[in-house]
Amino acid sequence: MKKVILLVAILFGLVSVLTACGNEDSQTNSSPSNNEDSGEQAAESTTESELDDVTLVWYLIGTPQPDLNKVLEEVNAYTQEKINATIDLRLLDWGEFNDRMQVITTSGEEYDIAFTSSWANNYALNARRGAFVELNDLMDQYGQEMKELIDPAFLEGAQIDGKLYAVPTNKEVGQQAVLSFNNELVEKHNLDISTVNSLADLEPLLAVIKENETDVTPIATFDAYLPFDSILQEEMPFAFRLDGNTDEVVNKYEEEVTMETLKVMHDYYKKGYIRPDAATSTDSWPLETPNWFVRKELYQPYAELIWSRSAGYEIVTRPLHEPYVFNNSVTGSMQAISVTSKNPERAMMFLNLLNSDPYLRNLLDKGIEGVHYEENPDGTIKDLPARVERYNMPSFAIGNQLILKLYEDDPADKWEAFEEFNENSIPSPALGFYFDSNPVRTEIAAISNVTSEFSPALLKGAVDPEEYIPLFNEKLYEAGMQKVLDEIQSQYDEWKANQ
Repeated sequence: MKKVILLVAILFGLVSVLTACGNEDSQTNSSPSNNEDSGEQAAESTTESELDDVTLVWYLIGTPQPDLNKVLEEVNAYTQEKINATIDLRLLDWGEFNDRMQVITTSGEEYDIAFTSSWANNYALNARRGAFVELNDLMDQYGQEMKELIDPAFLEGAQIDGKLYAVPTNKEVGQQAVLSFNNELVEKHNLDISTVNSLADLEPLLAVIKENETDVTPIATFDAYLPFDSILQEEMPFAFRLDGNTDEVVNKYEEEVTMETLKVMHDYYKKGYIRPDAATSTDSWPLETPNWFVRKELYQPYAELIWSRSAGYEIVTRPLHEPYVFNNSVTGSMQAISVTSKNPERAMMFLNLLNSDPYLRNLLDKGIEGVHYEENPDGTIKDLPARVERYNMPSFAIGNQLILKLYEDDPADKWEAFEEFNENSIPSPALGFYFDSNPVRTEIAAISNVTSEFSPALLKGAVDPEEYIPLFNEKLYEAGMQKVLDEIQSQYDEWKANQ
């Protein structure tokens, strides 16, 4: 669904991807009584009695929840006490969020806060169009607590021309593709996955599954991993290398590593390791259906435990590369303040509270204690049926993950592992470069059409790359590929010179 949303965004003038994906997560023992400092410094020069009572309209991506208003009663009792603000949270479902936000933005509707990202309600596009308030000064004045908690890589990497236009969600900052395995099949056939470090290393394991498991598809359909930092959508051809000459924008479908990788994928396709309808199938391969052996996912620390919990059986992983910090990873989940907001200062106070106050953050995410979850004596939690049925919120999209309560089966060092993962994530050479596609929007629309024609079949192994990549590239250049490459390179060189 994300890819569809992104493609629509490109056709409007720009455009991005799992991993988000969303986190099921948790930590900290906190209640209103032990959060005395949270949010107070954000308004230290203005006491609560001096603040006018305001209502903040907040648009968030996610399926509308039956118990939202019940939780908002608790939320608003707290935010009114802290910053004299009432939160009018409006959930827009996944499939409609992008289109609805485009209408809201272009109509000039007054609202205060909205979810934005690289893949929905496009961050860079809206920032450049002037839809979002510049936040640098507001954060310095009213967002000091959350600024101390959010990994600096988010705050630096999300800046466009030196200015921040949304508050990033503090979570995993790096992006790492991994191969995930159905461990029941690994153990059943005594397979050694420790030797798997690349796509090509899968061959002997896939052969065993193909021969012995007639009801299992060896590869759950995925796009081949390619070692580039892509500009715009991942499938689009424009990219920077992650090693070698990293200052040159290239057409990644002309790179040798792309050809070799896609040849491996096509070989797997011919051998029946990949479904015949891979290029057109919309099967999401739900985890709870164990009809697959290996799939590609985006990783975060202990993600395999979340996936195993969801699947009902054990899933194990092998990394395809070191974690990299991309623009898409630092802008994968953010909250922006609208230029139509009449209360941008109060909106920033609320975002500061949301991202620094464990009580508020957990309340919005997990719901009401005793109704939606129970807390154990050690401070960990477990969901009650009401949370699953009536208050299942998109955790990754709300705010700072690292102040959430831990579930009882979470590792005790989960958030420490996130911090270590972030410290070890490698900045992409193009981190912080945001391409303005406006000068070549016509060419990009044409190239997007060509890409949608060729890339799904190529990336999923369904066609011979030695035959199709030359045809693909020929059509790309007919659509204006060189003009776009030249424009990206020119903007990149100017950006690089100013770093």
